[in-house]
Amino acid sequence: MSSGRDNHFDRLKGYLTNTKLTGEQVMENYGQLWQIEKAFRILKTDLRIRPVYHRLKRRIEAHICIAFCAYKIYMEIQRQLKEKQAPLSVEQVIEITKTIYAVSIKTHLSETLHTKLHITKQEQKELLKMFKINFG
Repeated sequence: MSSGRDNHFDRLKGYLTNTKLTGEQVMENYGQLWQIEKAFRILKTDLRIRPVYHRLKRRIEAHICIAFCAYKIYMEIQRQLKEKQAPLSVEQVIEITKTIYAVSIKTHLSETLHTKLHITKQEQKELLKMFKINFG
């Protein structure tokens, strides 16, 4: 059972930091922690970025860079879907995109490489049209 003196501190939250930020700045930054937690949740669940155990500094940095780029692309797709008022989620866009293939052909008669997207489903066509991607 807590004493009357302990009750005085109930519902108070303390912050311990080693930064040179003011108390107000620490509390303001802590208030934004949910955005960082959301980013990690997206990386782990939606983008399936898993921990990879590297020893070399350049590999660790490359892994972090790839994860950050994937997150930025995810957020940009989310922004554009909202702007376009699209009925799709980012997860649906990712799943549709996984079904689109590109075929590249280079004949022995020409050094020109010809690439064509292989589009077979209506949802693929609609997605490419929404993002103004020419699919031939």
